Amino acid sequence: MEEELPLFYGESGKPVQATLSSLKMLDVGKWPIFSLCSEEELQLIRQACVFGSAGNEVLYTTVNDEIFVLGTNCCGCLGLGDIQSTIEPRRLDSLSGKKIACLSYGSGPHVVLATTEGEVFTWGHNAYSQLGNGTTNHGLVPCHISTNLSNKQVIEVACGSYHSLVLTSDGEVFAWGYNNSGQVGSGSTANQPIPRRVTGCLQSKAVVNIACGQMCSMVVVDTGEVYVWGYNGNGQLGLGSSGNQPTPCRIAALQGIRVQRVACGYAHTLVLTDEGQVYAWGANSFGQLGTGNKSNQSYPTPVVVEKDRIIEIAACHSAHTSAAKTQGGHVYMWGQCRGQSVVLPHLTHFSCTDDVFACFATPPVMWRLLSVEPDDHLTVAESLKREFDNPDTADLTFLVDGKYIYAHKVLLKIRCEHFRSSLEDNEDDIVEMSEFSYPVYRAFLEYLYTDSISLSPEEAVGLLDLATFYRENRLKKLCQQTIKQGICEENAIALLSAAVKYDAQDLEEFCFRFCINHLTVVTQTSGFAEMDHDLLKNFISKASRAGAFKN
Repeated sequence: MEEELPLFYGESGKPVQATLSSLKMLDVGKWPIFSLCSEEELQLIRQACVFGSAGNEVLYTTVNDEIFVLGTNCCGCLGLGDIQSTIEPRRLDSLSGKKIACLSYGSGPHVVLATTEGEVFTWGHNAYSQLGNGTTNHGLVPCHISTNLSNKQVIEVACGSYHSLVLTSDGEVFAWGYNNSGQVGSGSTANQPIPRRVTGCLQSKAVVNIACGQMCSMVVVDTGEVYVWGYNGNGQLGLGSSGNQPTPCRIAALQGIRVQRVACGYAHTLVLTDEGQVYAWGANSFGQLGTGNKSNQSYPTPVVVEKDRIIEIAACHSAHTSAAKTQGGHVYMWGQCRGQSVVLPHLTHFSCTDDVFACFATPPVMWRLLSVEPDDHLTVAESLKREFDNPDTADLTFLVDGKYIYAHKVLLKIRCEHFRSSLEDNEDDIVEMSEFSYPVYRAFLEYLYTDSISLSPEEAVGLLDLATFYRENRLKKLCQQTIKQGICEENAIALLSAAVKYDAQDLEEFCFRFCINHLTVVTQTSGFAEMDHDLLKNFISKASRAGAFKN
């Protein structure tokens, strides 16, 4: 089913919609919080992250690189400078001009964001110094965190419930915040108020991926080894024990296995190997390890999804849900599913792991910043649309009303019977066109490239003439649709006349019915006063038969 497209407005001031294709947009409709946004707002979204203890906060960026937030604003986590909730999107002006590379959030919630320039900003809950600004005051606006990071470019961020982790471009990890279980990796259990590099056995290692559980931290290094620290009461560190770990420790049980990614749930862990295999360990009270039972595991345990390679794993520190995507595009989920326990990987009907968390996780939050990146690969339709009226690639020019329109002979011949014959033996590079106006002819050529039109009802009448002349029946239908949606008392007679002229019977009946239903106003318009005599005669006769003049 095609998505409803935004309306544009014709000269009549009425909204007009005339396209049968869909816009590419970020699909966020499965998250309840987006019910507060209008369709027009949703179609501008290019990045989004739903967070909060009930999935009731969201930050998103638009196609114009503006950042908006809405929701309950607990502890000022929307960054607006206040703690007022909002059901309408408010622009986050303090980050104006910044482009988001990655974002994570805690349970407070607090937010940690890295820009494409590698800067770090934090705001929200700060009772445990998880903002890294040296205080324990909640941050109502984004604060640039530069202590020990001033010469670093941050490329990835991760949050536990109340601690924060960042990864720099040179493979270093910095941590701060709540440290009651050693999750900051400093060797003590004192909270860490500012970013501190995690060293120990990571001192000479290049880290490539980071993740946080509720109160633990995990990293993958470039050799494929996994290092862990923090809370281990459920075996989530994978060390074969349940004792907390205040400094990084390598998971020896993964010896010989090259890990590419790590993902942490509330108290369980998933890793993805270079061979597309998934291992899981930690808490399992909801079946989130996918092992077929609910027994905790303190050692890495293989998860049997299907024979196909796994290319993506997903988990979130606020949920007991796991998800994975195969090379063939199948998406599986296991663990907590709307109050039920799914103990083995279950094949879903989704095409992405993000939808698992929207529909099944409690709360319905995002496990990552969801993005639609500008795609270097264009579909055939997108490529054709881009090339319309492009003088650099065109091999045919139309001269209409003294203006040029650039086109491609082969496409016109493929798309239109008229051009297939008229261009067959035509060697000319420039074709002069006097039968139709520039707006109408340009709209016609653009339709051949895009399958859509964008015209006022009055201009659509001219295009209807052209469509009739060239026997383009689909275009004729689109013109009639545009005219119907743009009809008003002022233009109704003109549109009725056009419908009669171009033998558009369905449109004629529509325009006639409109005139009858608005007869008093229509008969006072200039269009009615200047109506063709024969048309007026027929109109009155038909209106009389329809009972328009009865008391």
